[in-house]
Amino acid sequence: MKLKSDAIKKGMDRAPARAMLRAVGLTDGDFEKPLIGVANTWTEVMPCNYHLRRLSEQVKAGVRAAGGVPIEFNTISVSDGISMGTEGMKCSLVSREVVADSIELVCRGHLFDGLVAISGCDKTIPGTVMALARLNIPGLMIYGGSIAAGRFQGRDVTIQDVFEGVGACSAGRMTPAELTELEKQACPGPGACGGQFTANTMSTAMELLGISPMGTNSIPAMDPEKDKAAFEAGRRAVELVKAGVTPRQILTKEAFENGIAGIVATGGSTNGVLHLLALAREAGVALKIDDFDRVSRKTPIWADMKPWGRFTAPDMHQAGGIRLVAKRLLDAGILKPNAKTVTGLTIGEEASLARETPGQQVVKPLDKPVKPIGGLLILRGNLAPEGCVLKVAGQKAEKFSGPARVFETEEAAFAAVKSRKIKAGDVVVIRYEGPKGGPGMREMLAVTGALVGEGLGHSVALLTDGRFSGATHGMMAGHVAPEAANGGPIAAVKNGDTITFDVKKRQLRVEIPAAELKRRLKKWKAPAPRYKSGVMARYAKLVGSASEGAVLD
Repeated sequence: MKLKSDAIKKGMDRAPARAMLRAVGLTDGDFEKPLIGVANTWTEVMPCNYHLRRLSEQVKAGVRAAGGVPIEFNTISVSDGISMGTEGMKCSLVSREVVADSIELVCRGHLFDGLVAISGCDKTIPGTVMALARLNIPGLMIYGGSIAAGRFQGRDVTIQDVFEGVGACSAGRMTPAELTELEKQACPGPGACGGQFTANTMSTAMELLGISPMGTNSIPAMDPEKDKAAFEAGRRAVELVKAGVTPRQILTKEAFENGIAGIVATGGSTNGVLHLLALAREAGVALKIDDFDRVSRKTPIWADMKPWGRFTAPDMHQAGGIRLVAKRLLDAGILKPNAKTVTGLTIGEEASLARETPGQQVVKPLDKPVKPIGGLLILRGNLAPEGCVLKVAGQKAEKFSGPARVFETEEAAFAAVKSRKIKAGDVVVIRYEGPKGGPGMREMLAVTGALVGEGLGHSVALLTDGRFSGATHGMMAGHVAPEAANGGPIAAVKNGDTITFDVKKRQLRVEIPAAELKRRLKKWKAPAPRYKSGVMARYAKLVGSASEGAVLD
């Protein structure tokens, strides 16, 4: 078997390289085997990735058992949940690019033959798979799994409940003591946020894309079955090297449409749009933002998942896992069944192996979906010529009009919400928080969670050129493009302007004459960059539109 790594470890002139490799434990026999990178996103800063060292040991054991040599290395991660609502949140989306870049550099620099990427929190999932697509060496991604649900006052809770608890406490609907107790109970151990928030949304998408082995991602973080799945992931990576199967053979247009279908069928996060667009670009697939609306129009929501529904990701696993969702898509004629997966089976063959737990209530019957269309829609109009993303899972209203309440930063909007200055009927506009303007396109869960906690979740709308957490629900439009920092129409909105969300017409518009909007934009001046040097300044100069995945150009 001809190996890429032979160029770094074979021949007389590679003696210095072999000498250094011997120092880290390689032997004569190892120089005949494929070198498999194990990219770990472990960190001590958050529960999502805290347990990944345990899983990497199992991955490495699987690589060895299949005849490969595992070489583990680490990359970074930024916690959305911890940084939410602060300046630190601007680093989250930026970290996606750093994760991809760092994995690419290590693998190219050492000529690895294959790769297993271990992900946890939101941005590490797309970041690791973007690296796989760039490198196009045999490999796969395995997700660290979801945290167990917490228990508070006799009910299951997630981190979403804590964010909403802040608003409830401000509104007098919860005491400070109750909020503290909720805080202590919501996150009982390692694992990513438990609802169908961004991490579990992307986990679902990666199984449907076929780049994660079907049946592995939905296993909860601390379930012993996760260790077995990690071992098999390591073993499978070596088999992919031997078979010459590369990521771009799997990440096809059909696979991306399956991934989109998985996201919308489970009422997943708006971030799925951003990340799949970015991943498609790395894979050389012509995916457009309107593809999400097209797939969503024909794909019902079958999963009753938090943040808008009742159940968590561990509940989904018990019900039959992501494979069961794939089976619904297959039976409905939506799944593209011939798409390849890293297991060697097609996605249709994997879906046909689904086993539904009798009496489960998480994934609804084929003929009784939660909603007849998918959970994500793309709106356009004079406020979003390039499009924006609206999450309609759990949202019944089809039209909303109200006066704009304009804020130049997330902090200003949150202060207004906390001091109860936002009233029913308002449309909150948060701008200059886009990829370039933030920079980094912060998520707005602190604001949206507080609105829900105050009881305004369905009586207030919000739009932003920033992002939303997967835990956001309600009439909330994100990724408005072009963004304000690039002179997009959102920059011209004034307090009191009437803004209309029209779900049926797929429109987001400000109710002013076209000539007035043009006049305001002509007077607009770009604000000074918020960062003058360093990674944030460099990112702001290079990042593209959210409508194309907010990738670096």
